[in-house]
Amino acid sequence: MIKIQEPSRPWEIVHMDWVTGLPPGGDRSYNSFLVIVDRFSKTSIFLTFDNNVTAMDTALLIWNRGV
Repeated sequence: MIKIQEPSRPWEIVHMDWVTGLPPGGDRSYNSFLVIVDRFSKTSIFLTFDNNVTAMDTALLIWNRGV
């Protein structure tokens, strides 16, 4: 088994996962969110979405948040 490399600074290695299928909530009826965790500091970011989000929308939102 290969050991996963340890990050040397924040936001060098991140883990991401979707949580979907939630009941709609909020002004825009969000029903899913993306969890992004920094492996170095264990800081978490939660980004809300609806089911119509594309890969490009996701990438732009992550880029604009400075992750």
